Parts: sequence; C-alpha cells; structure tokens
Amino acid sequence: MHGELNLLHPIAPQQSDTLVLDALTRYVAQSGTRVGEKLPPERVLAEGLAVSRNTVREALKRWEALGIIVRKKGSGTFLQSEVTANDSFLSLRFKNDSATMLHALEVRRIIECEASALAAVRATESDLLFIEQKLDVMEKVHLSVGSAGAEDWQFHAAIYTAAHNPLLLQMVGGIYDLLHAFFESPPEQALFSDSFPLHRTLFEAIARREPETARRLSNDILNITERDMKEVINAAR
Repeated sequence: MHGELNLLHPIAPQQSDTLVLDALTRYVAQSGTRVGEKLPPERVLAEGLAVSRNTVREALKRWEALGIIVRKKGSGTFLQSEVTANDSFLSLRFKNDSATMLHALEVRRIIECEASALAAVRATESDLLFIEQKLDVMEKVHLSVGSAGAEDWQFHAAIYTAAHNPLLLQMVGGIYDLLHAFFESPPEQALFSDSFPLHRTLFEAIARREPETARRLSNDILNITERDMKEVINAAR
C-alpha cells in the first residue's frame, strides 16, 4: 500500500492541522485505503507532506477523537470510518459530530450578539481602531484567497474585547475548538462568503454606537453561518 505515497504532496509548513487532515483525506481516498486497513507511519506521512511528525501527530489526534481512525499501541494507525474523495475535515467532522457543532453555534449566537451590542456601547476609540484594523486584514485576505477564517476569528475576538467583559472572550474561547474547522475551512469550500460584506456593516454599527443594529447584524451573520453549516451537514450524510 505504501507505493501510493506519491499521492502525498508537500504542503506549506505553516499550514494548520485542518489542512494537513484534508491532505491526508485526499491520500486515503485516492490510495483506496479501506476501513480496517493500516495507514503509513507518522514519519512517512510527515515526509510526504513536508511537515513535522508532531504536526501529523496532532492532526491524527483530531481524527482519532472523531472516530475516523483508531491507533493501537505497537501496531499502528487504522482507518475506522469511510473516507471519500469528496470529504474534507469539515465534512468528516459533520458526519461524526454535527449535533455538537450546531450546539456550539447556538452558544456562540447567545454570546456574540450581546457582545456586539455591548461593544457598541462600551468600545473606546482605541477599541474601534483595533476592530477596524482586524477587519481590514480580514477583507484583504478574503479578497485575495477567497477565505479568511483565522482573520475572521481575530475580528470577532476584537469585538469581544471591546465589550469590556473578559468572561465573554473566555466563554467563546472555550468552544473555539468546536468551531475550529469553520475558521480554518479550505478556501475552495467558500463557506460563509455571503456574510462577508456584513462584517463591515457590523463594524459601522458599533462605531455609530447602535447596539440594537449591532445585535441584529451579528444575528444575521450567524444565520448565514447556520444555513451554510446545515448545507454541509446534509451534503456529508
């Protein structure tokens, strides 16, 4: 089976474990690895992807948590759930954990809408400048590559900070790992692009000190997120 390792292609070392897993997904699907069969050792996978063994190990831990693989001490790593060429880390996560993902989004909605309203009341001029800086970066990256997950998170985190209640950022940080796949979904999936223009509109509402408008716009953004999440869930089934 290891003869198919030419299906592995190097990825940029700085890329996230989500993209590592997407690369492994393509490898597993294209190599014809079946449920119950053994994957190549971490060292071999790391060499094929041109990343560190630790990067591969951390990525595989996420697959293991979802039940996609099982690692047997002394024996190796075995495929436990079917993986197809159309899958990504996001779709595989939905196949295995869609209910938790939707629950996490519900919690995010409860927190984020109110945080945006509070930011509209409490943000200092320095806060507004910081939020706008994060927004500018997010827009630039999104327009350049079609996706800006990490930058999107930084924008929303700046709003949480501007609400001047440290518990808000801590609370949403507690579910960040559950939403990790969304913030790092690959550009070709173009998730949530419909909500992209609403982010500047949200910032403008906060800057104008309009809490009700900010609350509504946050809800609108998350409505689009929920819609797109459900589309991916349905496609993954």
